[in-house]
Amino acid sequence: MDEQNLRKLLEQLHQELETNQNIDENGRDLLRHLGRDINEFLDGTTQGQEGSHHSLLEQLEESIRYLEVTHPTVTLTLSKILESLSTAGI
Repeated sequence: MDEQNLRKLLEQLHQELETNQNIDENGRDLLRHLGRDINEFLDGTTQGQEGSHHSLLEQLEESIRYLEVTHPTVTLTLSKILESLSTAGI
């Protein structure tokens, strides 16, 4: 997995959250939890935890579904993160 690319995508996601005031609180919560879990995955703190990869992918997919109509830019970044993790075999 290209960890540097994934971290860059996470930073892009954080920037989009900072500048996009139209995301409702539920969407922000989804993205905050997702960002935290991806960072934990990258830092190795979830390695070996049963179902952690599956849960991470589910969170990504849920966030994409929730934001795809109202926030296409955020959804595009989330899709790139999902693709990066999928390519890595997660």
